Amino acid sequence: MSNLPFGALLADKAFHSDSLFRELQVRSATAVIPPKVNHKNRRSYDREACKRRHRIENFFGRVKEYWSIATGYDQADSRDAAHWNLVATLLAAR
Repeated sequence: MSNLPFGALLADKAFHSDSLFRELQVRSATAVIPPKVNHKNRRSYDREACKRRHRIENFFGRVKEYWSIATGYDQADSRDAAHWNLVATLLAAR
């Protein structure tokens, strides 16, 4: 990952560390990481981006209920996109 270019890093509080922020600053990347409650210097962050990241994580957590898609057993199937659309529709209908 050290050679891949990126503009921002979205992560949860577990990744909030000064060394990571220094590395991101060297790479000219934006950190979208909520601060830990006990951290001395509370940095600002994009709350809306964190909400979107959280919703995406929740989506993939719910997709795991559909085991064959979550594990990739159906990836070779030509109906893979249809499976993802079906799962997304079922989850949205909840």
